[in-house]
Amino acid sequence: MTAEPLTVAIDLGGTHIRSAAVAGDGTIVARHRQATPTTDAHPTVVPEMILRAVGEMRDSHSEWAVDRAVVGLPGVVDHRGEQLKTAPNLPPQWVGFLNEDWIASQVGLPVSLANDADLAAVGEAKFGAGAEYHDVVYVTISTGVGAGVVVDGTLVRGRLSGGEIGHTVIDWSAAAAGGRATVEELGSGTALDRQASSAGLSERGAELANLVRGGDERATSVWNRALTAVGIGIANLAWLVAPQIVVVGGGVGRNFDLVEPVLRSQLEMHGPDTGGPINLAVAALGDDAALAGAAAWWSAVGRK
Repeated sequence: MTAEPLTVAIDLGGTHIRSAAVAGDGTIVARHRQATPTTDAHPTVVPEMILRAVGEMRDSHSEWAVDRAVVGLPGVVDHRGEQLKTAPNLPPQWVGFLNEDWIASQVGLPVSLANDADLAAVGEAKFGAGAEYHDVVYVTISTGVGAGVVVDGTLVRGRLSGGEIGHTVIDWSAAAAGGRATVEELGSGTALDRQASSAGLSERGAELANLVRGGDERATSVWNRALTAVGIGIANLAWLVAPQIVVVGGGVGRNFDLVEPVLRSQLEMHGPDTGGPINLAVAALGDDAALAGAAAWWSAVGRK
């Protein structure tokens, strides 16, 4: 009997790194999580976790066989050079090592690098909330704001990973004055915390969201202002892509009951007329979107 192929997925973040062995249908067979050792001189933790997953499958699940690995990275990926270009939240000395050739030489498997939001977009488009749609935009609202676009199962990308709506300018007068002007600067989780502090609120994260649910006027004002910035960014992206659905993830995005009305209003006011409303949905796979996406990544980017 031929062993069923698995993909090892790595989700490398500035705080934690996760690994998973993923079946072809996006099912996670095994997983591990640990703190990212940012004081290490080299990112050896990446091949180590790939090899750990391979060894576990070999020793405990002989019916599976790992045949490739996908590494999700929190930065800009050069898909032609097959390397990480920039990653503000990773040690700068790691950037030169995080390339496909180096990792593949350490693990003995074909390796593909992915921007983490792109990888999550593929996961949600193939196995999650976007699985019944052809044209899918995934937006993560967390510490920053990122996005990925999948059309008919193919990730939309150029030489460099794109979809960076968080860095698009939506307030030109603030930009001209050197102020905060981008979607991320105005609408991310970081922006929410900063604006809450300016409003005299000590609550952050889930506590701030609960204040909004409870009808607190200051919290609601801060929330609506920040999410309006994200909604405008999504409306701008919708003019370029005309998606059937926008899937929302990330720590802020998980508060979908509070996020959806603000995003919906901005899409209706500023988005394209596509003959009907653009669907909005919370990410069905949650934090596992990027891990599951590894199973569909190679086909989504046209690699054999």
